[in-house]
Amino acid sequence: MRTLIRATAALAAVGLTLAPGAASAAPTPSPGAATVTKAGTSFLTATAITAGQPVRVGASTGDHLYWSFPAEAGQTHEITATVTFPKGRTGASTWTVDVFDGLRRRQACTAGAQTPTADASATSVTLGCTLRRVRPWAEPWSGDPLPGTYYVRLSVVDLPEPDLGLPIDVDLLVGADGEGGASGDDGKLAAPLAPNTRAGTVLTAEPTPEAIEEKSGSLTAWLPEPGSRWIWTTVGGVLAAVAGVVGFALTRRPRRP
Repeated sequence: MRTLIRATAALAAVGLTLAPGAASAAPTPSPGAATVTKAGTSFLTATAITAGQPVRVGASTGDHLYWSFPAEAGQTHEITATVTFPKGRTGASTWTVDVFDGLRRRQACTAGAQTPTADASATSVTLGCTLRRVRPWAEPWSGDPLPGTYYVRLSVVDLPEPDLGLPIDVDLLVGADGEGGASGDDGKLAAPLAPNTRAGTVLTAEPTPEAIEEKSGSLTAWLPEPGSRWIWTTVGGVLAAVAGVVGFALTRRPRRP
């Protein structure tokens, strides 16, 4: 016990304190960064932001809000969001913040209140998600985070039906810890992790069909080609008729005079 007290006093002398767990500081906006005032409603319309750029938008309860940000190898990103409610809510609501990589794979959070529940009397709720460090390469079957464009989705997953559509204010910030390219892993990703958005070309005019060559007419043009199913069907019919006549002649009883 005396040893612990002495160690605590020594740390206090140099400006350090003992804590049960190391808590990372919340991300702060970059100086001079312009505030983003809009959000997308899907992956394709996600609003592009950068680390340290604050976001403040007005929306309605029940909307799915999307943002996208670039991630480089060696960085660890932390997303914080605050949803402010109006007065007059009828019950509690549960909110969630999800993060996806360029291939729309959901990335796990290592820290933060990813799915908190706000009571009916609460005026706001704070969400958070700390991603794993972005790796420069990974096996194809793994879900490790790789460099590329990441997507943030903020939505409500449970709320009373009368509260659907109420106006809300959303404040969001993405923080990045670590310099891009700094990584202890060997290897390097050849290209950013992003889907192919140029799979084909867009046709601006209706394509012209190719002309079909007409066969020259002749006296035997109507006859079927040798070896076609029509010839074999005809031959089979003739043989069946001959076999029927022969069979009838052999089995017919002779007439008595």
